[in-house]
Amino acid sequence: MEIEKKYLLTKIPFDLSSFEKKEISQGYLCTSPVVRIRKSNDKYTLTYKGEGLMTREEYNLPLTKESYNQLSSKIDGILIEKTRYLIPLENNLTAELDVFHGKLDSLMLVEVEFDSIEAANAFVPPSWFGEDVTFSNKYHNSNLSKKLI
Repeated sequence: MEIEKKYLLTKIPFDLSSFEKKEISQGYLCTSPVVRIRKSNDKYTLTYKGEGLMTREEYNLPLTKESYNQLSSKIDGILIEKTRYLIPLENNLTAELDVFHGKLDSLMLVEVEFDSIEAANAFVPPSWFGEDVTFSNKYHNSNLSKKLI
């Protein structure tokens, strides 16, 4: 089960160079249900996501580079490219800040994953987080792959 909250970001108020980062490319073979392929640095996965906004089922399966490359020619919509920065927060939480590139350049989203719905509901975002878009499917990456914004 994936439990996460998502926020828009309009500017980054600090230097990101000291944080761990991942270069991510991902595409969608299907958006209903969500079936995604992802390259994160040198790791390749196929993911199935169930329905939902703040909570939903998620299953990940490893892929080889060759399988990822073969499947990437079959994606529906654009290939999403982004840099993900992992920023430590209080209470052992991590902000995953996605800075998008290519056709989604200038979009920045930050997500925080939780162990429980109660923890997600009790979360008070840092002042640098923007608008809470958790309950807007417009900002699901599967919809962004259709370049709807």
